[in-house]
Amino acid sequence: MTLLDTPGPASTQEAGPAARTGRLGVVGVFVLALVVLGVLSLWHLTQGTARIGVGELLHALAPGGTSDDAREQAVAVLVSSRVPRLLAALLVGVALGAAGTVLQSVARNPLASPDTLAVNAGAYVAVVAVAAYGITLPFYASGIVAFTGGLAAAGLVLLVARGGASGPTRLVLAGSAVALALDALTSVLLMLHQAETAGLFAWGSGTTVQSGTRQVSLAAPLVVVGLAGVLLLAHRLDVLGLGDDTARVLGVDVRRTRVVAVVLAVLLAATAVTVCGPIGFVGLCAPVLARLVASRVPGLGRHLLLVPFAAVVGALVVVGADVLLRLVVPPAVAISVPTGIVTSLAGAIVLVHLARRLRDSGPSGAGERGVHGVLRSRRWAVGVGVVLVVALVVALVAGLLLGDRVVLLGDVANWWRGQAGGLVSFVLDQRWPRVLAALLGGAALALAGSVVQAVCRNPLAEPGLLGVTPGASLGAVLVVMLVPGVGIWPVMGAATVAALGTFALVYRLSAGRRGARGVSSDRLVLVGIGVSAAAAALTTLVVVVVSPWDTSTALSWLAGSTYGRTLDQVVPVALCLLVALPVVLGSARTLDLVALDEDVPRVLGVGLDRARLGFLALAAVLTAAAACAVGALGFVGLVAPHAARALVGARASRSVPVAVGIGAVLVSVADTVGRTVIAPSQIATGLVTALIGAPYFVWLLWRTQRASA
Repeated sequence: MTLLDTPGPASTQEAGPAARTGRLGVVGVFVLALVVLGVLSLWHLTQGTARIGVGELLHALAPGGTSDDAREQAVAVLVSSRVPRLLAALLVGVALGAAGTVLQSVARNPLASPDTLAVNAGAYVAVVAVAAYGITLPFYASGIVAFTGGLAAAGLVLLVARGGASGPTRLVLAGSAVALALDALTSVLLMLHQAETAGLFAWGSGTTVQSGTRQVSLAAPLVVVGLAGVLLLAHRLDVLGLGDDTARVLGVDVRRTRVVAVVLAVLLAATAVTVCGPIGFVGLCAPVLARLVASRVPGLGRHLLLVPFAAVVGALVVVGADVLLRLVVPPAVAISVPTGIVTSLAGAIVLVHLARRLRDSGPSGAGERGVHGVLRSRRWAVGVGVVLVVALVVALVAGLLLGDRVVLLGDVANWWRGQAGGLVSFVLDQRWPRVLAALLGGAALALAGSVVQAVCRNPLAEPGLLGVTPGASLGAVLVVMLVPGVGIWPVMGAATVAALGTFALVYRLSAGRRGARGVSSDRLVLVGIGVSAAAAALTTLVVVVVSPWDTSTALSWLAGSTYGRTLDQVVPVALCLLVALPVVLGSARTLDLVALDEDVPRVLGVGLDRARLGFLALAAVLTAAAACAVGALGFVGLVAPHAARALVGARASRSVPVAVGIGAVLVSVADTVGRTVIAPSQIATGLVTALIGAPYFVWLLWRTQRASA
């Protein structure tokens, strides 16, 4: 420090009061947060199915306060139910709040959390995989399994997203892709091993219900160790926030610090999953709220104070969500509703808020590179078309022949002429509607994905990531669960209304600030992911409240399935395709112009906002129709358009028909594989497409990252 840098007497006198004010502010914030947490905890203890309030509890526990029977009842309620649930909520909130803060600091990204980095999904699938095969593990062994799964998922996401340096959109997209693939694998295990995994569907949303304090007492030391390790890294995390080069100059081993920090964060998150399941978005909400307060309280931004404060805020979020849940939902129902539903809704709001605050890069942001494909000759395009037609025929024939019972071509010919035996007729009568549903559903999703990617100018966009598919699923599941046996047209109507409503919400929230032109592509994707999380949480709420004993129906629908399809369920998607495909091909030139940039379409007289709105509305209707035919299939709307552009280029007149064909082949093959590989059991079609599409999505992210680098 030079003489010019040394503070003089006046500055020292000013710094003293400022430092004291900062310390008082930090202490005041901690005291206020702890007081609020204490009040919420006391309120939490008064809630439950037993009608025992806090006054009655205190009166019963006081010496000579009441009869022995009343005292025993109060103690039993506290010890067996309410105190364990409160302790679990506090422990999980502390763990996730600290873990989210560390991950955000390591990635230098406000959207990093155990959810967006797929830590929770990785830990959850590992726990379910062990339970599915009837293996019972002690608590610490189960924690190791969850830790391994979470660490592997987080490592993959951070590798693809370059540790978060590629920006928030790529980080969240990579995390969403990995989480969707892991969720697909989880759904496979839940469906194939329903007896062994009974109850894990609701647990998968995160529940604080406990049968005693054993798990909390076993998990507490792990949380303490994780927090102690994070606090030892606090100074290094502060320096890391200055940038990698500055941190190296100041003697910090950047890579080792990041690795240790991520391991500690995953340890905290995996411990929380082991105790209560994957409670969603607490690791996002708590650090965001803590940093918001820290920006107004001098000194609180240092990690030595920020991490404990975020841990307290995390406890506030979980306990507050539990209190709100049991305040709104009747006690008899609230016990079966996961707390994670409330936190997921809150986290979705925070994610949307952060997405709306992103710097508006306009629709032609950097994330859109790669949407234009390659140039191909006309002869090449014709050749691709011929191969695709052959593939469609092969997929159709294979779909009719293969399954739990193999049928011969001669049997199909006899069935077509009405001369087949009873058994063959029964098999093919059941099989051909689902083959047709797979072909048409895949075609509709591919067409919707082509439109969405062109309008968003982002090769990573698809109806599922924009909230349209989860919205349609919410509407359809709501009708299916509330009105069992209802016809396809009411389901189609509910799915369409919900899809359009979700799309309108995403589009409205993605609009830039007043005076900005168009809709930011990055913001559209991030808002869509947030709204998708909210729709998924509401869908889980509908299932566990309306029909908690029959989750297989909802799982089949949400996973995407053609099981039990009839011709009536195929009609809506067929009609939508008959209308939408000619409209899109007839508007191919407009779609090409919309996919370019903001200026060229306006110069050529295209009403850009009206065209964009019309195309996306058409995509929403197609998605709803496809949901009626094949359920909530994932990744088809991403993979098919991208593969089509790689094959024949980006001109809509060429890429759209090829994408439609690829989507039809992909879903048909996935359906055939799903009902053949483990026959007579079946794997839902959507799970196969997700297991195929998610690795492709991750590879696509990696490829575009290397290209941009």
